[in-house]
Amino acid sequence: MSTRIEIRKAVPADAPAACSLLRRSIEECRQDDHGNCPQVLGSWLGNKTPSTVSAWFSTPSNFALVAESEGQLVGMALLTQAGKVALCYVLPEALRCGVGRALLGALEDQARAWSIGKLYLHSPAGASSFFERHGYLNAGKEKSCFGLECDLLWKRMDGACEAEAGGARKRFCNCSG
Repeated sequence: MSTRIEIRKAVPADAPAACSLLRRSIEECRQDDHGNCPQVLGSWLGNKTPSTVSAWFSTPSNFALVAESEGQLVGMALLTQAGKVALCYVLPEALRCGVGRALLGALEDQARAWSIGKLYLHSPAGASSFFERHGYLNAGKEKSCFGLECDLLWKRMDGACEAEAGGARKRFCNCSG
């Protein structure tokens, strides 16, 4: 894969390729998390359809991005105005090429533009270390909406209080500011 990555706003026409990317990433990169369990995998992939992804991209309160390299979609991410990093996925062959880092950085820039103080997400255990390397604190385990046990991760956008956070285990920073 080329190291040249272009990040741009997602449009509904990107939905079929983005849907394929999501499904491949989950099926191939998160096998340790879903364990090829048909029930978990079916639930996780259940809403990953082109029409659903198109609706996510069209929702005004969502900020959706895609990453392209040589004309191919290699990553996608979505932030809600509530501060949830709802999606951050990369094609298996594009892992460790800076795609995820670029997408996450762009989401964080948008969060600051929206004056969002904290971001949060539910990450499968196998992907949590990526977010932790980018300053997200692990607040513990929670069940996701599709039944997979995930890590609840969060990050203050102003950088305050992370030293006070009591390590990676404190649920949410309760200091003022």
